[in-house]
Amino acid sequence: MAWPTRIATLGAGRMGRSIAVVFAYAGYPVVMIDLKERSAADCAGLRAAAMAEIATQLETLAALGVFAPADGRAIADRIAFAARDAAETALAEAELVFEGVLEVLDWKREALAFASRWMRGEAILASATSTMLVDQLAAFVTGPERFLNAHWLNPAFVMPLVELSPGARTSPAVVTRLRRLLEAMGKVPVVCAASPGYIVPRIQTVAMNEAARLVEEGVATAADVDKATRYGFGFRFAALGLLEFIDFGGGDILYYASRYLAEATGAARFAPPAIITRNMEEGRIGVRSGEGFYDWRGQAAEANQRAVMARLIHLLRSENLLRAPGAARTASETEAE
Repeated sequence: MAWPTRIATLGAGRMGRSIAVVFAYAGYPVVMIDLKERSAADCAGLRAAAMAEIATQLETLAALGVFAPADGRAIADRIAFAARDAAETALAEAELVFEGVLEVLDWKREALAFASRWMRGEAILASATSTMLVDQLAAFVTGPERFLNAHWLNPAFVMPLVELSPGARTSPAVVTRLRRLLEAMGKVPVVCAASPGYIVPRIQTVAMNEAARLVEEGVATAADVDKATRYGFGFRFAALGLLEFIDFGGGDILYYASRYLAEATGAARFAPPAIITRNMEEGRIGVRSGEGFYDWRGQAAEANQRAVMARLIHLLRSENLLRAPGAARTASETEAE
């Protein structure tokens, strides 16, 4: 059977359950391992709660037409639960283990040290931490070359992105192997250096704080800010990346807009970063100059933009926002009668 033959999650909480659903959906047997010392009754209670939440997630997906109800039951059947007394055996059988305990350093230390002690030597160990850097956690692992961070966006069984963050001693082959597995499952992995906030949390923290400031300053209501981000910001960047958009629109536009906002608001956070200023000085402003964050020389920029437009049209249709020609006038005339 192709690698991996068995997957384990350390922790049977929300993250462990979500990752279990991801891999069970892909056809893999998964065991959720609870490392805490509990009474038999407490273990039974945790197992029941975990399986009930998983069943609810699968029922929701089935109700939305992702798969038939019978498929949901088959997916659930691939997920098992192991208490502390069965953890050693479960870990010895696993070829890929995801640590998903709460973001408490002592708990991470215990879980990672325990797992790496009982896992087979060639098995990969990944932490799903959202806050701790990979090299800090690697100190707790036997065989740090097989360890990396794998940050899932919630809900993991729906969101395609997984941010992989290898450490100084992580083997490149381990990163490649996990990335290829995730891609085969329909996920979209990206690789980023060990840096606080990875990619998405770092960007969205800035965006969320700015959204809150708009309400705080009385610029717009919470409902209108959310409508603007969903149908403007969200729509646009569901179709193309932020840096790709800078290149399409022009880095010079961002440069001048950023300087204006910084001066008008008196807030340094709006000032253009050094890389934008440097690109301006060197004439690398995007598609119009042939270079920006991407090299557009020899590339079919028009075909790329057409593909972006096609994705936007698809999103409009999915939200029932694409009207037929003249539909608005016809509707207004009918209402006026």
